[in-house]
Amino acid sequence: MSTPTRACADTTQRRRSRALLLALLLVIPGAGAATPVAPTVDLSGLPALGNEWREENPYRGNAHAIAVGRALYAQACARCHGAESLEPGPAANLRLVGMYCQRLKDPQLAARCTRDADHYFLTTVLEGKIRLGVEHMPPWAGVLSQEAIWALRSFVEAQRSVKR
Repeated sequence: MSTPTRACADTTQRRRSRALLLALLLVIPGAGAATPVAPTVDLSGLPALGNEWREENPYRGNAHAIAVGRALYAQACARCHGAESLEPGPAANLRLVGMYCQRLKDPQLAARCTRDADHYFLTTVLEGKIRLGVEHMPPWAGVLSQEAIWALRSFVEAQRSVKR
């Protein structure tokens, strides 16, 4: 049986716990949202692409772009998409974007599929992903250059052939 003093202390403790829990619930949702920070990777060795956005990845298969993309990925993407694009992360497996295109026998259809996958990748990186009012990926427009985005795409595509 509890004494009146003990009951009062328990009630006070419960109130403090509830207040702390409420404060955490109000603060934590914003703490988890990723805020895009510009990576500090040297892009100077990549061919300049100009101001007009390309519809297709101009760096596909370019060894230097893949190396730059790896460094960019480590700084900007690995936190959510997994280390080296090989380990599962809380976000989508980027190696799957356009992977089906490789199986297509018709070269024209495969090329169109790849262009569509490039467009999807570019749009998603620039605009981010919001579903049901929840930001699943922040928009990187104004943070990542066209060169950086296509180098990332080149790296992720190159990772498809890597076995875990």
